[in-house]
Amino acid sequence: MAEEKEGAEGGEPKKKGSKLLIIIIIAVIVLAGAGGGTYFFLFKKSDKKEEKKEEKPSQTVNFGFDPFVVNLSDATSNRFLKVTIQIELANAKLVDIAKSRTPQMRDAIITLLTSKSSDTLIAPEGKLQLKDEITIRMNQIMGEGNVKNVFLTEFVMQ
Repeated sequence: MAEEKEGAEGGEPKKKGSKLLIIIIIAVIVLAGAGGGTYFFLFKKSDKKEEKKEEKPSQTVNFGFDPFVVNLSDATSNRFLKVTIQIELANAKLVDIAKSRTPQMRDAIITLLTSKSSDTLIAPEGKLQLKDEITIRMNQIMGEGNVKNVFLTEFVMQ
């Protein structure tokens, strides 16, 4: 019986030690998870905010032209087109360059418009193609990537 008491007494500290070890391991895991979660929510959100700020360092600006009134290249009849165009520039610094190159840009647009027929421009796809072609020509004059978009603010065909 004395041996049983020693075995029982010797067994209890091992059980207490193993329970204490399990509690410590669980506490470490919980603290590591809490620390990781805190880092993820606090620092990752601020990183995303910084990325968004970096994506928008410069704002675009619109540059408008006076209305264009041109004859279309219809073989059967005389058709006219009146269109007002605005281009979206990559940043505000390009406005001065656009002002100085307005004659070249107007010439390129007039040349393009007079090559179109009313049948091609009446369809929505024709207008989208026209906007794409104007964007390409404006980027050739202003420098690649400086013209982001073209807006047809007025479009009348007669």
